[in-house]
Amino acid sequence: MTALLRDTVTARLAAGAVEYRLEGEGPQTVVIFHGGHMRAGLALGEEVFTLSGHRVLAPSRPGYGGTPLTTATAPAAFADVTARLCRDLGVERVAAVVGVSAGGRTALTMAARHPRLVRRVILQSAVGFLPWPDRRTRLGGRLVFNPGAEAATWAAVRLLMRAAPRAGLRLLLRDLSTRPVRQVMAGLSEHDRAELLALFTLMRSGEGFVNDMLPVPDCARQVTQPALVIASRTDRSVPFSHAESLVATMPRAELVESRADGHLIWFAPDYPAIAGKIKDFLAAG
Repeated sequence: MTALLRDTVTARLAAGAVEYRLEGEGPQTVVIFHGGHMRAGLALGEEVFTLSGHRVLAPSRPGYGGTPLTTATAPAAFADVTARLCRDLGVERVAAVVGVSAGGRTALTMAARHPRLVRRVILQSAVGFLPWPDRRTRLGGRLVFNPGAEAATWAAVRLLMRAAPRAGLRLLLRDLSTRPVRQVMAGLSEHDRAELLALFTLMRSGEGFVNDMLPVPDCARQVTQPALVIASRTDRSVPFSHAESLVATMPRAELVESRADGHLIWFAPDYPAIAGKIKDFLAAG
């Protein structure tokens, strides 16, 4: 797994600018809606799609990277913008729409609004339609990740990662797992730690994270496509109840429980098995 900064381009649509990345080869395309503090240029856990012969279309969600909030504030509006982007790029069918963490609601909304475009849904540690985030995260997020403060916040994170990487990882991982942070750290290989250091160093929040915390209309019952919902019971950032609620509501959803120590399912020993499930799920279409 590799978390690297990739080149992006910006489309000028009627709704506004959309930054995106289109990579890979093959006749089928998956659309990936990234999580909080991410953007189109940051690739995380995408090898499962490219190695199975799919192209990856990753747009920056509103407020992140080069996609301003003025393009589309709400997930419903951005789902329509992404569908327009697909048409402009010649993508007539999307093999799967993938929602990662805070991008889950946008993925679900796109599947509900564009059932003829989207064939399948894959959710990874995804926010559903239960109340989110908790009060502590909401207050803290508005304080340190608001557009006026987030640049300084992430500059401080980068400084800490350079000066004391172990302390920096402990600080950021603490809010991602219900398990003691020392246990989470012990479960990471040196390669995993290097990957996470690189990832956290490249993160930014822009105007996106505060926007992510706004309520979104529940459309889960309208998602009739086959869906694969992957989540960990030890996820502190997005409680496991989100996955359970989605699977109970969506008519064709399957729950896959990750054994990850928290939110980051790609850094768990059982991720190769989960990647195999993703490949089988895509092939079944």
